Amino acid sequence: MHMPTTHILHRHLAHTPPVAVAGRGVTLIDADGKVYLDASGGAAVSCLGHGHPEVLAAMHAQIDKLAYAHTSFFTTEVAEALADTLVATAPAGISHAYFVSGGSEAMEAALKMARQYFVEIGQPQRTHFIARRQSYHGNTLGALSVGGNQWRRAAFAPILIPVTHVSPCYAYREQRADESAQAYGKRLAHELDETIQRLGTDRVIAFVAETVGGATAGVLTPVPGYLRAVREVCDRHGVLLILDEVMCGMGRTGSLHACEQEGVVPDLLAVAKGLGGGYQPIGE
Repeated sequence: MHMPTTHILHRHLAHTPPVAVAGRGVTLIDADGKVYLDASGGAAVSCLGHGHPEVLAAMHAQIDKLAYAHTSFFTTEVAEALADTLVATAPAGISHAYFVSGGSEAMEAALKMARQYFVEIGQPQRTHFIARRQSYHGNTLGALSVGGNQWRRAAFAPILIPVTHVSPCYAYREQRADESAQAYGKRLAHELDETIQRLGTDRVIAFVAETVGGATAGVLTPVPGYLRAVREVCDRHGVLLILDEVMCGMGRTGSLHACEQEGVVPDLLAVAKGLGGGYQPIGE
């Protein structure tokens, strides 16, 4: 099928992608009738498959009643029900949900909430975030700032907020032959501890990390004890822990939230992709 001139600014300027016209289950179909196996659920999004009849029926039922109401003035039954479910199934201590439109915005909101928390409790001098090298947290400016992908950051570096990046939990490449997985995790937690002390224990807002590494470093699972160790370091210095489960959350690791498997509760938890399943732009 000949593709006419496009007015969309596509991700690849020299190439216009095929026109998707239908989706059924695990497949997508383009305008020429070619069928594609959507093996990764798009960008790890379509975990419920395409065109699921129960999802479509629920969407139709809601849009027949109400499509939009400004959240400054109204709440809705479905939003309240979703928040109730998310809190009930979240790690103990997570008490509220804040809905946004996607993963990058969820991380932006988490960064702003963390800063606002310290302003409200009388610690406005806390202005610094610590994150990890070779991480990805989104493309908006705050999320890009805490992200550790140098190639993505390079063009925008002059307008990003200052963030200090420490080592990722990357045992395949960085665990020494003479140390156990537990010792490696403790070494990384010690690096975080030293970094907080160097920046000033009263200056750091939060440590930001993907529970399981996603788009930039591949599927990097934390070594046993690592998350508990960084949680303890954060607690000792009054620093918040923000876990990014935009990609790895919502059941992708065998539990609804990946951090549950280490028994770690973050102060702020970001989820998105699997929450909407490709049917609704949402994050929280």
